Amino acid sequence: MSAAMLLAACSPVLNRELMKQGMRDVPYYQLREAPDAYKGKLYILGGVIVNTRLTESGSQIEALFAPVDSYGYLKEGVYGQGRYLALYPKSKGLLDPVVYKKGREITLAGEFLEVRKGKIDEMEYAYPVFEIREIYLWEEYRSYYAPYYPYYPYYYNSPFLHDPWGRPYPNPYWPVPPW
Repeated sequence: MSAAMLLAACSPVLNRELMKQGMRDVPYYQLREAPDAYKGKLYILGGVIVNTRLTESGSQIEALFAPVDSYGYLKEGVYGQGRYLALYPKSKGLLDPVVYKKGREITLAGEFLEVRKGKIDEMEYAYPVFEIREIYLWEEYRSYYAPYYPYYPYYYNSPFLHDPWGRPYPNPYWPVPPW
């Protein structure tokens, strides 16, 4: 049982072949300045969704770039290098904007296509554009203890209410330590 859990914890979030083929060290600013040198290459990248739209050609995700590790997990606290567009062809299906909504985290394998001009509010912006080969949508993080925090601050910060990886246990009525 524990061996199966260990193997599952060490498995990549995307297809192993794509993870081997794709480059994780995305030269983000170089993509924008010299796109022809990188056109057609496969990249593994992560992000936080800013917007998802449905277009005639398929689904389009605008995301804030986040680098990933060798298993496709987002590196914590390394956001803000820029934004990119990820296109999911209509022939593969649909990425529903209700599911792929603002704030959700993703990891994807995408082929670099071009740099496309766009706007962020009133500012002109050059978006690197990737065609999605495979995408992984991370689970939403939910804190079960936030409603109790103002009244019971020791419940929220208790190490007994979190698993070894720092995630809260799913039961808000978990027994409180006797001390």
